[in-house]
Amino acid sequence: MSTYVVRFMKDVLGEYGRQREVCQGTLEIDAADEDEARERAKARFCKDQALHHWSLHADRIHVRPADFPS
Repeated sequence: MSTYVVRFMKDVLGEYGRQREVCQGTLEIDAADEDEARERAKARFCKDQALHHWSLHADRIHVRPADFPS
């Protein structure tokens, strides 16, 4: 199993009405692959935030392998 960093991102209006990307939450997930990490992260994000669906607080999900020094 590998560790992945999963970030839940949302577009919001920032200063001067400009759109910017904001991270709504970051999770470290152990999974066999990126797809499994994404699904596990969705479930945990919903549980942690008391949501019925992750998209209520985020527009997209970024998944990347965790970079741990060896």
